[in-house]
Amino acid sequence: MTTAVLAPVAGTAVGLAAVPDPVFSAGLVGPGAAIDPARRPGRVVAPIAGRIRKLHPHAFVVVGDDGRGVLVHLGIDTVQLRGEGFELLVAEGDRVGAGQPVLSWNPAGVEASGRSPVCSVVALDAFAEAVTGIAAGAVAAGDELFRWA
Repeated sequence: MTTAVLAPVAGTAVGLAAVPDPVFSAGLVGPGAAIDPARRPGRVVAPIAGRIRKLHPHAFVVVGDDGRGVLVHLGIDTVQLRGEGFELLVAEGDRVGAGQPVLSWNPAGVEASGRSPVCSVVALDAFAEAVTGIAAGAVAAGDELFRWA
């Protein structure tokens, strides 16, 4: 079974190695991809259909019915913003469809605070070789970002 993981934000798809945080860039959280987001306010969408298991203003985890979890982490050190510039649109425990808005944010505001707005999208508890077809270049929110076999 293969899961299509969607881009949660619009921007430029890049490898996790480009994320300016060693926890993500070294793949310690898991394999996946990253997006250098467009610098305009926008909505962040669910990368897969499932239930919101963890929800913070700067990050969330969606777990599909097959038990696969995908982490979306918006920016680096954004937990320090204490939710400023983020607006939750769903609640922890809610079911979401792939591509459904989960929260809104302003990547330019994150950057103005001196932080990187790069978004990491990680297949939790996956083997590196299970993630294939990683997009490169421009992506829109809801486009396929990678496949999880």
